[in-house]
Amino acid sequence: MRMAVAGGTGWVGKLVVERARERGHDVVVISRSSGVDLMTGTGLDDALRGVDVVIDVANVTALSRKASVAFFETETRNLLAAEERAGVRHHIVLSIVGIDRVDSGYYIGKRRQEELALAGPVPVTILRATQFHEFAAQMLKKVPGPVKVAPLMRSRPVAASEVADELVRLAEGPAQGRATDLAGPEVLTIASMMRRLAKGKLVLTVPVGRAMANGGVLPTGDFRSGRITFEQWAASR
Repeated sequence: MRMAVAGGTGWVGKLVVERARERGHDVVVISRSSGVDLMTGTGLDDALRGVDVVIDVANVTALSRKASVAFFETETRNLLAAEERAGVRHHIVLSIVGIDRVDSGYYIGKRRQEELALAGPVPVTILRATQFHEFAAQMLKKVPGPVKVAPLMRSRPVAASEVADELVRLAEGPAQGRATDLAGPEVLTIASMMRRLAKGKLVLTVPVGRAMANGGVLPTGDFRSGRITFEQWAASR
């Protein structure tokens, strides 16, 4: 199968590319470094020639509603239009558990991405996953110095490698619309995860909204559970 990975040079995208190639698929990496611009559409038609399925893990670091919505609207519209022209049969989106219960700017952008994909011309599968184990390490790097700040929230963190495995598995099958959510094997606070990695640094918690503090990003109903615990992941770093 010929798969294209949008955002394939990002830290999640690299894992998806690796897993897909390990399973014998021909992989096209969609990124600016490969001459493809999701925001303008430049290079997309050439990149998608002969592609069967697109896995979209492209991302933006903007937290504001305006910037997040603008990014996900633009890149999703451009991808879907190019996929329709190329005859792509399956479009896969990586999304986030709880985006319909949390009104942060970034999550609103992801909701818009889901809406466009579900209403688009290409059969779609949307995988919502919880925060990755790697999220705690990212938060530690954001603020220099001995004092770190953690959002007051609970999650079921999952290894990014298991998310990559699931995305490739879904890409190998038919479109499902909303797939079963993917979450980690245990409920943890982000602060406790950061303290495990902080090596003596002080970690303070700050509120980021009632929904997140009260389990808004935890899965509800049925979900697939990853096997790698945060402790196992941290010990293997």
